[in-house]
Amino acid sequence: MRRMLPGLALCAGLLAGMSGGLVPAQAQTLRWASQGDPQTMDPHSQNESLTNGMNSQVYERLTSRDRQLQIVPGLASEWTQVSPLVWRFKLRPNVRFHDGSPFTADDVIFSLQRAKAPTSQIAVYANAVGTARKIDDLTVEITQPRFDPIFLQHLDLLFIMSKSWSEQHKVTRPLSFKDNEESFASFNANGTGPFLLARRQPGIRTVYKRNPNWWGRFEGNVQEVQFTPIANDATRLAALVSGEIDLVIDPAPRDVPRLRQTAGVQVVEGVENRLIFIGMDQARDTLVYGRAPNGKNPFQDLRVRQALYQAIDIEAIRTRLMSGLSQPTGSLTPSPLGDYNDPVLESRLPFDVAAARKLMSEAGYADGFEVTLDCPNNRYINDEAICLALASMWSQLKVKVRVNAMPRVTFFPKLERYETSLYLMGWGGAITDAETILTPVYRGEDRISGAGYYNYGRTKNPKFDQLAAASSSEPDPAKREQLIKAALTEYRQQLNVLPLHRQVTPWAMRQGVKVVHRADNWLEYTWITLPK
Repeated sequence: MRRMLPGLALCAGLLAGMSGGLVPAQAQTLRWASQGDPQTMDPHSQNESLTNGMNSQVYERLTSRDRQLQIVPGLASEWTQVSPLVWRFKLRPNVRFHDGSPFTADDVIFSLQRAKAPTSQIAVYANAVGTARKIDDLTVEITQPRFDPIFLQHLDLLFIMSKSWSEQHKVTRPLSFKDNEESFASFNANGTGPFLLARRQPGIRTVYKRNPNWWGRFEGNVQEVQFTPIANDATRLAALVSGEIDLVIDPAPRDVPRLRQTAGVQVVEGVENRLIFIGMDQARDTLVYGRAPNGKNPFQDLRVRQALYQAIDIEAIRTRLMSGLSQPTGSLTPSPLGDYNDPVLESRLPFDVAAARKLMSEAGYADGFEVTLDCPNNRYINDEAICLALASMWSQLKVKVRVNAMPRVTFFPKLERYETSLYLMGWGGAITDAETILTPVYRGEDRISGAGYYNYGRTKNPKFDQLAAASSSEPDPAKREQLIKAALTEYRQQLNVLPLHRQVTPWAMRQGVKVVHRADNWLEYTWITLPK
């Protein structure tokens, strides 16, 4: 590692020159970086982890999560389940938004309704939560449309905005990110959280200041946060090693062993609740973004889907590409808790190129076909490299894959418009229950409830849909477990998506920086302590 430092220092110097120079190290200023940038400051517009994690420093929810990801009080100090479908929440008194306006029940009702808008990416969760009504200024009652076995988990995904601020700045509706909309909420924020948004420069820098009037308790010493997106792995690493930044949440896996041996640097890691998988367009009868010899869509054939699956050398991806920082799985849930740690549901089909070639021949594609694989290049760990590796593996089946890698800001809107035939995607977060992926990602599209919003392959599997929908409202835990396992078994048998692995996420930081590394990969500023 020491032999690399001169070159790395040069990269860091170039970074400082391009950005006008980073602020010198200060005990209470956290300077951190990631390969990507948050999509928007509108908390209901985009459901993406980095975006959500950064917005959560400004906007809060009725509930929150502790260091072990357990639900704890947030803007609601307490709650009771009045009946199977009705919950009552007592709101914290004397809480104010950053503009000084008081937080009341009106803001909760407004925010839950705003989150249901067609332009909201979290509408599926808001619809599951139900409708809020005001009992008094500090009491809200929420009625579910049907029983939701993970009601509090869904509620914990809904950020609370100021009704008056939203009306004043004409942002009562979430902006449509896929349609390139911008609004006042794109670059400004007004929450109740521990940090205030001080400056937003997309692609350059986002700055936060500590909220001196926050109702909660700061456990760390961070007063200011400066986030800088640094796309290049080597430049990001150089900035850390040289002391230009304090923390990187996504060092390249190949660099992690060297970072562990670098003086002044420490690494923490853990398995993230995130499944990386391949999705396929199974709705259109022709291959829109590719070319098949018979003019059909090969992904509609189960034999082709299985052939692609069995041509994936997942162990090579784990060892050579991910440097051991992945957990290969055949599961369809972000966490093994989602499939109840069932060994059958966790198992993968065997890697077998000969069997894959036979399946391709049986399906009429012995000479393969051409297709474009859409892939982000700054969202998941080694995302573009994974796509390139898959393209190489599938070439053994004479499938000619063009990897179309792009930044997340372009990638996700493209998928939302269904402008894809084959894509790499990840899904996860704080929720370990299977519902977190069954309804929004795998079920067929239902514009009313929001189910299938992220089903970008527009897969239709009626048997699965029936089982998954039943599990979403089943109150009996034992019966629900059987429904979930049956639904997952059906989706696995049809290979509607091709699972790859669960991410193992490393964070690298200056020696002495103390953080809490959670399985949802969110960086909570209030828990961070910087060396003095």
